Amino acid sequence: MPASQQEIAAARERCRRLVRRRATVSAGMAAIPIPGMDVVSDLRLFTQLIDDVNREFGLTPEQIDRLHPKYRLIAYEAAIGVGGMLVGKLVTKELVLRLLQRSGMKLLAKQATKVVPLAGQAASAAIGFFAFRQIGYQHVDACARVAGELLAAVAPAKAGAQGS
Repeated sequence: MPASQQEIAAARERCRRLVRRRATVSAGMAAIPIPGMDVVSDLRLFTQLIDDVNREFGLTPEQIDRLHPKYRLIAYEAAIGVGGMLVGKLVTKELVLRLLQRSGMKLLAKQATKVVPLAGQAASAAIGFFAFRQIGYQHVDACARVAGELLAAVAPAKAGAQGS
């Protein structure tokens, strides 16, 4: 878990770069005119991305389980409060598929654009990039807020322990 606001900001920026790289790979896969290939690729890429971002912020299920029960509760309450449905969760392909289905219009548009050769592939790639990036950024921001709330809760306890 990041130990300061500066570490949280640095982790946020590293994760946003990771999101952009993975979104670019997703867009590249969307440009390939094989129906369904991009969805399979997006599932794999996004599942790995969520795990990597959670780990960066100290918010994997294993990392949260190692916290004191009081802080574990704070972490889960904060995740719920910020709408981070993937923060601290064991990420499965089914969970990611449900999330991607929430942005179903984008996926439908992405698939529909493949009917028109070349221009459709470019549009599909662009839609895929922006959708992937947006969902990834939302998760990074949710993790940063949860880490910030955890830090705020842990800092007074550490200060009190040092003053004793």
